[in-house]
Amino acid sequence: MTRKFLIAGNWKMNKTAPEAVDLINEINTSVGDQTGVQVCVCPPFTSLSKASELVEQSEVLLGAQNMNASQSGAYTGEISAEMLRDLYVSFVILGHSERREYYGETNETVNKKILSAIGNNLKPIYCIGETLEQREAGQTLEVVRSQVREGLENFPTNSIENLVLAYEPVWAIGTGKTATDEMAQEVHFEIRKVLSEMFGDSAASTIRILYGGSMKPENAAGLLSQPDVDGGLIGGASLTSRAFTGIIEAAISAA
Repeated sequence: MTRKFLIAGNWKMNKTAPEAVDLINEINTSVGDQTGVQVCVCPPFTSLSKASELVEQSEVLLGAQNMNASQSGAYTGEISAEMLRDLYVSFVILGHSERREYYGETNETVNKKILSAIGNNLKPIYCIGETLEQREAGQTLEVVRSQVREGLENFPTNSIENLVLAYEPVWAIGTGKTATDEMAQEVHFEIRKVLSEMFGDSAASTIRILYGGSMKPENAAGLLSQPDVDGGLIGGASLTSRAFTGIIEAAISAA
């Protein structure tokens, strides 16, 4: 099964709206016309409206960094799936380790968001991964198996083509440390195995599994050469057009 690479930039809490305009313009100029690799930018909520206008001029897609599971209501400071769709957002990052660590999100609460996203025609990028303590204790595969099963409970099989997973070893996020190519492949293989058990081999073969955790132009080619690595969820390297497009160019070469 051929899966198109997806390179998604998670800007986190960085870039003002004017800075977002400059960065997206640079990305559009460099890689906005190519279609061999899917490209997605995920700016902060404050820049989504302007970003939506800019990516409309290119092949670049728009993503959000989070959303609430509810449709509307008294949830001060929250954003709904409908609000994101109104801005032509295609993807939404859910369950990122920073959301789990700082805001108490769990597999169960993220599951509600995933089901809400898919019910509103948003493509969830579901983040999973182990901490350093869990890896050193030999619990990596056990942890990611639980995250996949619990986070994707009751996921509708007829929407499986809109599901993306991102394996992000927590110890490699923002630290400069990166899983080796072989370490990444081992976990991605296990993730796809669990997906096969849940949804069947055919469906599992269509699901893209991204690697996140200090992917950069220097190591992207090796990671993307692994059979079960289908792209990257890029943090720090997505904040400059040079680094981000360098990863995209590595994906184009590997495609």
